[in-house]
Amino acid sequence: MSSSDKPLVNRVANSALITINLENYFPDKLSFVEIDIKDYLFKELILKEKDFRTALKEINWENYKGKTVLLYCSADAIIPVWAYMLFSAQLAPYADLIHFGKKTHFLEEHYNKSIAELDLSIHEGKRVVIKGCSDKEVPASAYVSLTRALQPFAQSIMYGEPCSTVPIFKRPRKV
Repeated sequence: MSSSDKPLVNRVANSALITINLENYFPDKLSFVEIDIKDYLFKELILKEKDFRTALKEINWENYKGKTVLLYCSADAIIPVWAYMLFSAQLAPYADLIHFGKKTHFLEEHYNKSIAELDLSIHEGKRVVIKGCSDKEVPASAYVSLTRALQPFAQSIMYGEPCSTVPIFKRPRKV
């Protein structure tokens, strides 16, 4: 039998590699709305309490019903904590979730929490690939957290696709 007559074998499918796709932990069901506090400041720099409170009264809070609201300030202004608290108090009856920070910050916290809740001991002694190239927003910090959390268990950790990986960690063989 010549080499051209041999059946093709998918060595990747037959390998013992375990793939973890962080994209599976993306919070798909959340609808994000960002509120930039600078839009409620005098000249986008100064918080005038009376004007600020008046502006909050004019907001149609129903627009935030069922949303994940992300509060932040993009201006280089000193914002007292109570300003965020006022927004939060107004949003509470409407928003599903209120978070301080932009979407990237929210996703970092979300992924860190999701990774902390995983039972990674099931990967004891296994060869693990952390899938790269995602279609959804997966922050670099999630890859760092997962690598750190997997290290005590995995025999090896790789990044990429099972057919083309970058070695990240390999446990030394016991003598």
